[in-house]
Order: sequence, then structure tokens, then C-alpha cells
Amino acid sequence: MSDPTVPQRAARWPAGLRPLCAGVAALVLAGCAAVGPDHVRPVVAVPDAWSRATTAAPEAVPASAATAPPTAPAPPTASAPPTPPAPPVPPAASVEALSGWWRQFDDAALGDFVEQALRGTPELRAALARLEAARASRALARAQRAPTVTAGVSAQTSAANGRAATDAFGTGLDAAWELDLFGARRRALEAAEADLGAAEATLASTRVSLAAEVALAYVEVRTAQARIDVARRNLDSQAETLQLTRWRAQAGLVGALDVEQATASHAQTRAQLPVLESAFGQARHRLAVLLGRPPAALDAVLAAPKPIPTAPAGIAVSIPAAVLAQRPDVAAAERALAAETARVGVAEAARYPSLSLGASIGLQALTPGGLLDAGATTRSLFASLAATVFDAGRLRRQVEIRSAVQAQALAQYESAVLTALQEVEDALLALAVGGERRAALATAVDAARNAALLARQRYASGLADFQAVLDSGRTVLTLEDALVTSTADTSDAVVRLYKALGGGWSGAAGDERKQP
Repeated sequence: MSDPTVPQRAARWPAGLRPLCAGVAALVLAGCAAVGPDHVRPVVAVPDAWSRATTAAPEAVPASAATAPPTAPAPPTASAPPTPPAPPVPPAASVEALSGWWRQFDDAALGDFVEQALRGTPELRAALARLEAARASRALARAQRAPTVTAGVSAQTSAANGRAATDAFGTGLDAAWELDLFGARRRALEAAEADLGAAEATLASTRVSLAAEVALAYVEVRTAQARIDVARRNLDSQAETLQLTRWRAQAGLVGALDVEQATASHAQTRAQLPVLESAFGQARHRLAVLLGRPPAALDAVLAAPKPIPTAPAGIAVSIPAAVLAQRPDVAAAERALAAETARVGVAEAARYPSLSLGASIGLQALTPGGLLDAGATTRSLFASLAATVFDAGRLRRQVEIRSAVQAQALAQYESAVLTALQEVEDALLALAVGGERRAALATAVDAARNAALLARQRYASGLADFQAVLDSGRTVLTLEDALVTSTADTSDAVVRLYKALGGGWSGAAGDERKQP
């Protein structure tokens, strides 16, 4: 019988390895369950309804109440009781509407600023970079489950004891694969997948916070403008009073005391303007930086006064409490918990034996030309089983550490849920209380304006002293400024409510989540 051919010899593996290979194949085909705990998504405990199912109507107070000039008062007769505001009409609120909540304010400038911020700021770019890093880590975890194949070429010259040098040449392929018998790499992939989900949620949370901060900064800008307008209108009124007082003093109807008091009141109001102008400038700068632009970039755009943006009545009446489950920070906390749960499995699998397989095939010869000979073929197959016999409890301590970190992640998730509930309830409370305060201040402003006009008329006729004019003027200034601030507080409460509900982001809005 002729000698077997080279391909026939290459197909023959050592007989001693055949049982081992068969056992390994059986393990691979059967698969082994991953050790460690499996992640179970915690149930978000939310109430069936908010403690305040309705909110005060922001639109119950006319927007012009804070800026309208005083009107001539009616004769001093018994006035009719004030007409109660109309009950709030809840809009068709929905979870989908939360993604663009700023459109509820019907302010084109606000919408434009928010859209600009969401198109890309340094903060968003940083969050996106973290997402890309998490995506690369997931790809790495997937690649680590596959075998490794390397190729190489070698040349060697050796000589000893005066003998002639010997040359050796070789080339070949080497393959190595560590079987994931106890799920260490499977758990590592689960952790990487969860980290990616947490990074996606963090990016969404950054969007939510950015939209809210832009809106709050814009409200601050318009509030500063409104307060400046209030101060200037009162300054003009006080200038008229000062001129009237000087005329009466020249006519000998009043003394120098009235003139000095009028001058002091006018100067005091004028001294407030620089402070308000500074606040206006700082608010503009803050808004510009939030948009990723230089501080003075919006000075010309925001120079023209506009009313403080207000949202329609009945905010969040029809938005269920279950919407908190989509809050990005809550989702990020849940994904962080999933990652730490998987890492417990990785630490647990490290306590079990590891099985590695390897194989190589190549060519070896004494000359480069000899590599083409049939007898130059070499091959090998190996398998190794290793287990830790003694490590002084290090692997067990690693499991304990990861378990403690998992417990910490669970507590942080529960805290995130409770914080979300608190933020919503706080915003609803602030909105309701703010609406009541705003309505009361609007009534007080109207009465104070009428009282100030009456006091000036009576003073001009010589029927009242100048102290009544001063007191009524100070009251008007104080109440009008308080009304502006109250209007801003109500708008702030609406913005914070939408932020607390996770508004400003939706799963379908971000292309980053759709990337592989």
C-alpha cells in the first residue's frame, strides 16, 4: 500500500485529543447557563393620579395687567365684586406632546432658541461623545466572544559550539478561543449593552435639562425687561409729580419739604434702573452661552421688549403619572442597575474553571524554497482547563464588591424615582399657588393704580397732603414689580413641570439611538 498523501496525514489528529474535542463540542452545543443574577426591570411605583389634579390657570390674569398704564378711576362708589376667572380648560395633553412642550408658550423666539440649543452645544457634544464610547465598548464586548486568529512569518539563524549556522523559515496561522462556559463574556456583553442604554438615556436627559434651562433663561430675560418697563413708567409718573410739586411750591401752595420728598422718591426709582439693566444683561449672556454662542451674541436680538411667555391653562391635567417611566434620568438609573447586575455575573464566573482551545497550521523548512514541499506542513491542536485553587478569597471578595455596587445602583434607581415624583408634585404646587398669588396681585395693582391717580388729583386740588401721593406711588411700584415677578414664577413653574415629566425628548426624536 502506498504511503498516505499529505492531505490525508493532515486530516489525522492525535487520537488522545479526540475524546476531549468531543466533550468540548458537546459543551458548546449544549450551552451552559450564565452564573450570577439576571436583571429584572424594577417596577416604577407611581400614584394613580397627582395630588393636584388641576392647576391654577395662568391665563386667568391678563398679560397686560403688569404693563398697562393706569386708567382714570371710577367715582368713589361701592364697587362690584370681581369677576372670578374662568375655570381652566385642560388642553389635549399627551405623552407625545411633551417632546415639544415649549410650543405651548406660543412664543416664536423661545421656540427658536430651544431648537438652536438642541441642534448642538458643547454639553450635548460631550454627551454624544460618551455615547460613542459606550457604543464602541459594546462592539468590543461582542468581539471578545469570538475566536482570535493570527498569521505570522518567521526566519531564524542559529549556531553553537563552532558548528555551521543553521537557517529556519516558517509561516502559519494560529487560532485561539476561550469557551464562555459560565457566561463571563455573556455577562460582560450584557453590561456593555446596559452601559450603552445608560449613555443614550444620559444624552436624552441632557436634552431635557438643556431645553428647560434655555426656557428659564428666556423667561428671565423677558422678566428683566418687564421690570425695567415698570420702573421707567413709575419714573415718568414720579417726574410728573415732581414737576407738579415744583409748580405748587412756586405758587406758594406747598413748602420745600414736598419738593425734596418728590425729588428723593424720583431719584430712588431712578437708582433701581442700573440694577435692573445689569440683571437684563446677565440674563441675555446666560441665554447666549446656553446656545453655545458668545455672551453678547443675542444683545441685538433681545433688545426689543416682549411679554413674559405664558402657557395655557390646565397644564398636566391629562398627563398620567406613569409618564415618569420615560424620564431619561430614571431610564439611565435603571440601565446602570442592569449593568451592575451583569457585572456581578462576570465576577461570579471568574470563580469557575476556564477552558481554552487552540489550533495552528503552518509551514516550516530550512530554506525558503522548502516551504513549498509537501513535508513542510505542520499542525497542532491544544486544549487547556484552568481553575483557581487558592487565592486567599480574592475572587469571592470581588463578587461581594460587585454585589454591593449593585445594591447601591438599586438604591440610586429608587431615589431617582422618588425625586421625579417630588419634582412633579413641587411644580404642580408652585403652579397652583403661583396662579392664586398672581390673580390677587393683579387685583391689587388695579386698585393701587386707581388710588395713586386719585391721590395725585386730590393733591393737585389741595385736598390731600403730599404724603398720600408718595405712599400710593410706592405701593404701585412695589405691586407692579411683584406682579411681574409672580408672572415669571408661574412660567418657571410650567417649565419645571414639563422638565419633571421628562419633556423635551422622545425615543423617536433622536437619531443617535437608532445607530447600530
